[in-house]
Amino acid sequence: MSFVRPEASAALWRWREVLTGAAITLLGISWIIGPGGLLGLVGWPVLLGGVALAVIGVQRARFRKGGGGPGVVLIDEGEVTYLGPLTGGVIAIDNMQRLTLDPTGSPAHWVLEQPGHPPLMVPVNAEGADGLFDAFAILPGLRTERMLAELNGGAVHPVVIWERQSTRPSLARLH
Repeated sequence: MSFVRPEASAALWRWREVLTGAAITLLGISWIIGPGGLLGLVGWPVLLGGVALAVIGVQRARFRKGGGGPGVVLIDEGEVTYLGPLTGGVIAIDNMQRLTLDPTGSPAHWVLEQPGHPPLMVPVNAEGADGLFDAFAILPGLRTERMLAELNGGAVHPVVIWERQSTRPSLARLH
């Protein structure tokens, strides 16, 4: 028998890194202002580690859309596999050319494109989709805050989040 409502438990689980970071930060602060000495010196790295974990935790919590969506996402050794009820596929993160957020579907989808393969469309709330945050983080030049802003911003048309090489023409000279 649980004394915590399922909604409250889900909210705590979503923000778990932030809560852990806050607890570690408080521990570091207590060691710094507490007994001092060697424990005070150790408190500074603990404090910085807690703050870093909390900042990363906020980004991860903003990325999570909860589970229960259609399909399952598996991430293994640099490959994203999506097993959906109607579609599915595998994309290698190292060979990915473009990452797009398509909010026109219900639910919104990540569109992962790789040359020679059809685009892989992954619902943002698919089971295991929160692991895509780490997979996307290794993409060179990805701006995480922009990705999170687009994900939570309520866009109405597909938005290119990241491209390996722009397919748009460079500035063309008129003469």
